[in-house]
Amino acid sequence: MKETVIVTAIGSFSAQNVISACHAAGMRVVGCDIYPAEWVVNSQDVEVFYKAPYATDREQYRNFIKELCRKEQASVLMPLTDVEIDVIQQWRTELAEDFKALGAEVWISDVSAISLCRNKEKMEAFLRERKLCRTIPGVRLSELDVANLKYPLVAKPFDGRSSQGLRILESKEDLEFLLHTCSEEQKQQYLVQPKIGGHVITVDVVRNPETGQVFCLPRRELLRTLNGAGTSVCVFRSGLLEQQCRDIAEAVGIRGCVNMEFIEADREAGEYYFLECNPRFAGGVAFSGAAGYDMADAHIRCFTGEKLDELFVNGEQYIARRYTEYSMNGRNEAAGAEQADSQSKTAGAEQSSCHAASMSQAKGEKNR
Repeated sequence: MKETVIVTAIGSFSAQNVISACHAAGMRVVGCDIYPAEWVVNSQDVEVFYKAPYATDREQYRNFIKELCRKEQASVLMPLTDVEIDVIQQWRTELAEDFKALGAEVWISDVSAISLCRNKEKMEAFLRERKLCRTIPGVRLSELDVANLKYPLVAKPFDGRSSQGLRILESKEDLEFLLHTCSEEQKQQYLVQPKIGGHVITVDVVRNPETGQVFCLPRRELLRTLNGAGTSVCVFRSGLLEQQCRDIAEAVGIRGCVNMEFIEADREAGEYYFLECNPRFAGGVAFSGAAGYDMADAHIRCFTGEKLDELFVNGEQYIARRYTEYSMNGRNEAAGAEQADSQSKTAGAEQSSCHAASMSQAKGEKNR
């Protein structure tokens, strides 16, 4: 019998690549999302679909996942979003016995690595103390000395996700407005840092602790959505940046695929400032696949004990995301039909298919 994996948030940008990799590995895929199947184009690509509760209701979400694992006899859980990873992190640390009863492996990094990655303040201090890369020190908004500041500044929650709550402070007036509108609790949560100019660089990083392999593939994000998802990128190679990412992955104890973000302050000088490490697939992980390396496949191998394929991607590749419309009226009714929202049965959903179309061929590229 095929091993069953539950993939969450299958309406997210990374889901199509992950579902395809699971199928290629011979796994049966059960998908779930907070929206009904008719709204989620990837519901057509899984064997069974379920509508999930919001992960912000942690108890309800835990009960949903437990029942889903039991009903579908799932042995693997692959969460795709930060909010779900936060729930699972709390579950396996504060409710350890209940988590063990889940009976499924969660294919993400271990507790200590997730804890560090999900706290931008601690991560910056961790990397700075070990001199692994350039970092951007920050101060909590509640402790900020407003008299001696240079603008522009960036304010963001220390445990934020997908650019939620991100504020650009161009002047003293912007800071005063933020201070006036924030509660005391929010002032404790906001981290204020100097704003470094330059392109955002996302690096897909995969590490297999058993084989000692770490592979990295950077991309320069040319166009991005407001919540930080790249839509047009340039995949490139950089020995300096990739070595920094390998060192970070080793020091933090990453297992599987994560994404690290940097600001490219000076391309010629190779001056990169670390922003964060998201302990999950990047929304643009399919860009790496389009360039020639399947990060989702490599992630699976990190948990099945297999050696990773070598990475053969050379030169620069400009890659853009194409959106495609699908009629959802003729979807597979067997896919969790009993949970479909009756109000949406006639809906035609316009979903991003996450097809990454290569706009150029890099010289010397070795296709997989």
